[in-house]
Amino acid sequence: MAERVTTIGSPETSRSALPADWLQRLQAGLLPSPEHRPERWRMGGTRVPPTPAMLAKLSGEPVAAAVMVPVFEQQGEPHVLLTERSPHLSHHAGQISFPGGRIEAHDSAPLAAALRETAEEVGIDAEFVRPIGYLCDHVVLTGFRITPVVAHLQPGFQLRTDAREVASVLSVPLRVICDIGSYRRSSRVLHGFTIEGHDLPYGERLIWGATAGMLLSLRELLLGESYD
Repeated sequence: MAERVTTIGSPETSRSALPADWLQRLQAGLLPSPEHRPERWRMGGTRVPPTPAMLAKLSGEPVAAAVMVPVFEQQGEPHVLLTERSPHLSHHAGQISFPGGRIEAHDSAPLAAALRETAEEVGIDAEFVRPIGYLCDHVVLTGFRITPVVAHLQPGFQLRTDAREVASVLSVPLRVICDIGSYRRSSRVLHGFTIEGHDLPYGERLIWGATAGMLLSLRELLLGESYD
């Protein structure tokens, strides 16, 4: 059930940072269908599109992937569910991420891939997942173009993690995600490029890269303001 999700402690933030009509704002502001145009792509923990030189580093069209951004209520407060990837995975091992993966040939759409991966990784059945809409695609220099599907989890879902892919499951209150004070600016050199972005430290964990970028996109949508 939802209560089994581990909530990691973090510094107190104001509940007023989260609009009371957060669900209605998501329903009104999310894209109704995936947005794959390169000029709308985002990279890392930033809202700035990747440069042509960065895209050239991908050596062709990036691999299409999809993740689920699951929002659910826990003890009367909305949270976002995330996973800590297993340390032995070939891509992004040990990082904080969303349930998801590459879009396979048998997946009819990014939504189908996100639902399949969510069921495989954390055991949440599709009947408990109510899709709301999409964030813009995020690109990572490891060669993936990720379509984030935002969904509202319905009460009664069960977590059954696949230890081969998921080391642990955690949740972050949506109010923390909405508080710009939760973030810190970052700069990393990846594949020879300096990527300026934002990280989200949370308890003993550090959320960064595309996952932090998606959370910032969610914040921007909820509050109607840029974080730059």
